[in-house]
Amino acid sequence: MNSAWDAVLHALRVAGNMTWQVTWSLILGFTLSAVIEALVRKSTIARLLPDDRPRSLATSTGLGAASSSCSYAAVAMARSLVRKGADFTSAMAFQFASTNLVIELGLILALLLGWQFTLAEFVGGPLMIVFLALLFRRFLTSRMRAAALAQAERAVPGSMEGHAAMDMSVGGSGSFWRRLASGPGYTSVSHNFVMEFAAILRDLVLGLLIAGAAAAWIPDSFWQSLFFTDHPLVAKLWGPLIGPVVSIAAFVCSIGNVPLAAVLWNGGISFGGVVSFIFADLIIVPLLIIYAKYYGRRMAWFLFGTFYLTMAAAGYVIEFVFGPLGLVPGGPRNASEGNDAIRWNYTSVLNIIFLVVAAGLVWRFLRTGGRAMLSMMGGGPDDLAAAHNHGGHHH
Repeated sequence: MNSAWDAVLHALRVAGNMTWQVTWSLILGFTLSAVIEALVRKSTIARLLPDDRPRSLATSTGLGAASSSCSYAAVAMARSLVRKGADFTSAMAFQFASTNLVIELGLILALLLGWQFTLAEFVGGPLMIVFLALLFRRFLTSRMRAAALAQAERAVPGSMEGHAAMDMSVGGSGSFWRRLASGPGYTSVSHNFVMEFAAILRDLVLGLLIAGAAAAWIPDSFWQSLFFTDHPLVAKLWGPLIGPVVSIAAFVCSIGNVPLAAVLWNGGISFGGVVSFIFADLIIVPLLIIYAKYYGRRMAWFLFGTFYLTMAAAGYVIEFVFGPLGLVPGGPRNASEGNDAIRWNYTSVLNIIFLVVAAGLVWRFLRTGGRAMLSMMGGGPDDLAAAHNHGGHHH
């Protein structure tokens, strides 16, 4: 009994140490994202994505990168764009970018695994979108698209619909800095910041706990046999295929899967395997169920197949391009798994500074009607935007 309790405490200690290490980067990333979202009106996005031409795909990628990092909210937002007239392929590109090309993901990757993984994220993400557009052009029939659009119009509730419907941007004229420094600007940033954190909190906590348990309880020999570490070429070929499968089994989406990615990297998965694992947050089982509600079962299976292929393909390209360029980390693998105890260093100083920043944003959020917004996060897709704007949160 004592040994089991000690094992649980060890896993929790590892998860806690990992949380402390990434706290400042999460706050910084979400603050920067909140600033961007405060200046981008969601109501204008759909009309900027009329087709699947390169310009529309580039626009959807840029707007997605400036949007939410919560996978559920991103999926809900993509369905909302489709219902407002956006092209289906461009909406899916937006969905990819909003989960895989966001600032906070890059920061936490750099902290736990290294800058090479952040570079791989920002190279592999656009590659996935290109691959996805090509697959859609070749295999997505007009009949399948029409059936998906008809199902989308039924507005079957999924998850995070209220969050996706809320437009907390700052309107009016004036320069970027003038709008940002205004009272409404501060309010908008605080609302975006807290709502984004609330949206990903469940998956972040779950991801940290799973990573802590995996680091504490699963022996390296298991990972080494799963990833064929004794056969380097086989490991490189196998990694991008098995990475998404592990992600599906972990049930964690958004940036919550990065701590587990650190465990997998130390366990021997290939560089491309880590990349495909991180990108596979959009094909976990809960999201596949939501796709079926949004677009029908046939389209859900189509999205699963094409998404998996693009994630694996991006992993292969990253593996076999970064390797010859010397961009794959060599030597012993020492990604942070939360084994280092909390101590007074630059991480502690940065955490204190950014926790003060977060406290200021949370205070503003609570003083300006934030509690009511939190209660509307999971509502239906058609009633929350009107309730939000009627309540005066849009400036």
